[in-house]
Order: sequence, then C-alpha cells, then structure tokens
Amino acid sequence: MLHQLSWKVGGQQGEGIESTGEIFSMAMNRLGYHLYGYRHFSSRIKGGHTNNKITVRPTEVRSIADDLDILVAFDQETIEVNYKELTEKSIILADAKFNPTKPEDSKAPLFIVPFTEIATELGTSLMKNMVAIGATSALLNLNKEVFQSVVDEIFGRKGEEVVKKNMEAIQKGYDVMTELLGDRVGEWELAPADGKRRMYMIGNDAVALGAIAAGARFMAAYPITPASEIMEYLIKKLPKLGGAVIQTEDEIAAATMAIGANYGGVRSFTASAGPGLSLMMESIGLSGMTEQPLVIVDTQRGGPSTGLPTKQEQSDLMAMFYGTHGEIPKVVIAPSTLEEAFFDTIQAFNIAEELQIPVIIMTDLQLSLGKQTTDPFDYSKIEIRRGKIVEDEIEANDNKDYFKRYENTEDGISPRVFPGTPNGIHHVTGVEHDETGKPNEAPGNRGTQMDKRFRKLEKLTFDTPVHVNAPHEEADVLLVGFNSTRGAIEEVQERLTEEGVKVNHAHIRLLFPFPSKEMAPLVANAKKVIVVENNKTSQLANILKMNIGGHDKTYSITKYDGTPFLPRELENKVKELLD
Repeated sequence: MLHQLSWKVGGQQGEGIESTGEIFSMAMNRLGYHLYGYRHFSSRIKGGHTNNKITVRPTEVRSIADDLDILVAFDQETIEVNYKELTEKSIILADAKFNPTKPEDSKAPLFIVPFTEIATELGTSLMKNMVAIGATSALLNLNKEVFQSVVDEIFGRKGEEVVKKNMEAIQKGYDVMTELLGDRVGEWELAPADGKRRMYMIGNDAVALGAIAAGARFMAAYPITPASEIMEYLIKKLPKLGGAVIQTEDEIAAATMAIGANYGGVRSFTASAGPGLSLMMESIGLSGMTEQPLVIVDTQRGGPSTGLPTKQEQSDLMAMFYGTHGEIPKVVIAPSTLEEAFFDTIQAFNIAEELQIPVIIMTDLQLSLGKQTTDPFDYSKIEIRRGKIVEDEIEANDNKDYFKRYENTEDGISPRVFPGTPNGIHHVTGVEHDETGKPNEAPGNRGTQMDKRFRKLEKLTFDTPVHVNAPHEEADVLLVGFNSTRGAIEEVQERLTEEGVKVNHAHIRLLFPFPSKEMAPLVANAKKVIVVENNKTSQLANILKMNIGGHDKTYSITKYDGTPFLPRELENKVKELLD
C-alpha cells in the first residue's frame, strides 16, 4: 500500500478538468485522507492547457508531491506537458478519443481508455470525467459507493436520473479499467485513512471566513485573479449577516470605499492582487494619515504589469513595505497555512482598529488557490478588539472647539468617534493636521503628529510573529521563508535531518514591522542562512540583511518561473549551497 498518492488530471480549460479533480478530492476527503491540491490554469476563460495535481496521504500534507503516480489525460498535450513527473511505477490513463501516444523516454505504462465513447453511450460526452473517476477507483481499489454522496451533492438538484447516470458512468469506468489492468488492480491502493472529517478549502475561503469571524460586514473590491474568490464567497455569505459586498469600478474606489465604511464604524476591507495594490497605494497613505483602519488582502501573483495572472510568485514585498509615498505606520502579515490565514485575518482587523492604521494580509497564489484539508478551526480562540472607540457621552466644550480626534496621547493612539456622535465633530483630511484635524503645516505640529502616528507601533501585539522549528542551538543551516513555501521547506528539513544535517526553520508571519528580536538569535546561531522565495531579486533575503545583518552567511534560493517549489528541487538546491 502507498503512504502517499499523487494524482493529476489534465486537458483543455473549460472541459471539466477542475470538476474532475474536485469530485476525486471530495471523495478522498470524506474517507479521512489529508489532501493538498494545486491547479495549473491559463490566463483565459476557455482553452489552453490546465491540470489539477492532488497529493493524498493518510497523514498531514502541506506541499505538492515531487512525482506523479497517476496521470489522467483528456488530450495529448497533457501527456507531453506532464509526463516527466512520472516514474516507472506510475501510470497514464488517456482517453481513446485523441489516439494517445507517449514519449519514447517515458517509463510509465500507457492505458488507453474510451472515456468519451463510454460517456456518449450513456447519453452525453460530458460524463467522460465520471468515467475517468471510475477508472481511477479501480487503480485505488475503491468501492464506487465512496463517490455516491459526492455525486448526490453535486448533481442531486438535477434529478435522480442524472445522479443515476453519473454513478453508472463511474461503474463503467471501473469495469473497463479492471479488465485492462488484470492482476494490477489495486496496485496504487492507499494505506487506510482515519475516517475523520476535515474542512477542505482554498486559502481565499479561509481569509473570507476569517473576515466574517472578525465581524467584517462590508467588502468593496474589483475582481482580479487570484483574489476574486474572497469576494465571491462573501457575496453569498455577508447579506445573510446583514452585510454587503460592492463590486467597484476599480481598485482605487474599492480602497477608498473601505476607508469610508470603516470611518462610519463598520469593519470593512478590500482584496486584490499586485496590479490592484499598485492603484491603492495613495489610498493606503490616506488611511495612514487620517488614522482610519483599513484591511487589505494582497494575493500575490506573477508580475510586473499583467505579468502571470494565474501563476505563483512572491514579489510584492518591497511594494507593500515601501510603495506609499511619505511615511506611515502600517503592518504586513504573511500567513502560511489555512489556519493562519483564518486567524491572521482576525488579527488584522483587531490591529487595524486598535492602532488605527492600514494592515495588509499578504498571501500568494499557491496559498490563495491551493486547496487543502485542515482540522476545524477553534472558534473559542477568536477575540474581537476594537480599540479606543469613544462610547461614553462626550462633554460639550464651552469654547465649541472641535473634538481632538488626533490628540497627542502618550501611546500615540487617539480616541476615535463615529459620525453622528454628539460633540464629536472633527475635521478629516489627507493634509497634515492638528489634533482636531484642521490643516496645519507648522514644523512643530508636523513633528508632533508624525511622532504620534509612529508611536502607535510600540503597542503592536501579534501572536507568533515567526513560526519557528529550531531543534538545534547551533545549526548547520537556517532555512527562512514566508507564505506557501512552508510546506516544501518543512519536507526538506525532515529529509536533511535524516541525513544528519542540523537544520532549523524560521517562517516569517509578521513581515512588517520586521520581527528582528525573534530572528536575530536564529541567524546568529546558524552557520549558513538560506532564504527561499518566489521572486527574482531576493526581496526577503535583502529585508533580512537590512534588519539583522549576516550578509556574509546569507544565501538565496529563488524561483520565478510561475511554478511553486517542489521538495526535491529545493532539497537539491540547499545541498548545493551546503557543499
């Protein structure tokens, strides 16, 4: 039996490839397996190669598998693009419709299965994916009943006959594949799972759910890959909670509308990707200057310009740190797991309101769109903190002066009032201002207000700024990363440890302000520091050196071709630097 199965389905976009992967993974999830899925897709609505690679284990999995055990191909391009991931122990299942062939250097056997023909005989070629699911179940020695609840859920609203036909397609695929395999049936059978039900979601779903749990009731956004699922999720959910989602004309409007809603007292936010974040930069500065809370989700993708809209990259760090003109206090958070994406979103809203600053939740395409299993979140850990909101009655001022909305307090955090609060009238402007908000460009006032705004960061509290797995007081190497590289780094740490290398791992969760206090001793106690990131210019490595030092022993492993790191690939690069 296999401890890990790597399964991939591929074909042309718009032909049901995504739904095939979804049906397979939903069934495996309901059996209690852990899954990690990553979808490759083109920057177009229909056409172009797409595939969905799903790693399945009885134990936790957080990265894409190095190799591929089963490849289900609905066209020849799928074989040509993906066959190099196959080994001699793998198998190719290809639709007979396109007369498939395999490259001469492929060691994996090719099985030609009449997916489309069987589906057409059953009534429609659209069911070819269900035939492929049935063929897969023969390889894994799965009972077709495993898929019954999934088919009921997906097709039940279309009637009993549709459900029956789809289950029949699965059975036909199973029967044909069983006959073709002979005594190889069940050769790819997985070790049994624990049967425990887990959530199965993408990172965007975890962020959206975190926003709801945080009390957000308004979202303004413009659709953009790979952030759109956050908006789509909340369009369905927020109205049920008395909230609303507005699709704006552009990202500038989205950010300013979120600022306005926060000013009105509603927890609000927006989400976008690199191009949209570029448009929001002036608004982020407005949030900082007017001290209005603003939460922004940045789902990183390949840039610059339109770049690689549907591909993995982590190249927005410098832009998020330093993109705004002038200087404002802000916070940048980088979750690396579904659980962190959920709870860090809640933290972001708390920090934004407590410190009255913009907070950016930075994810990347692999985390945003990669679908994973996770245990249910512990909702008892949720805490809502809204900061210095004035709820008591404000005494009238004999001089009829404006309310000191930007009062120069000891901690830098001024009292905040919502519109309509009696005796709370004040002025709000992006121009430098005095304590009541009235424009004031005097040098003394400028220094006072600037210092006041930055003093707020001294009150920042953040749970676990760095995820640390450092079993060695003195390490041969410290591996450093952020966002979705965590799973691959963890696997490499395990493999190198088995070979006797002393490996520590630090995954940075609070990027800005940089957690120097937590990182400094880890860097000091490592012979070499290797920073792993999906960009060209080693942005995180440069930030690490700016804040900690260690220039003479800090090295970079970068990847910027639009694909995530695979564990073996990363392991080999680390070994090269250790030699």
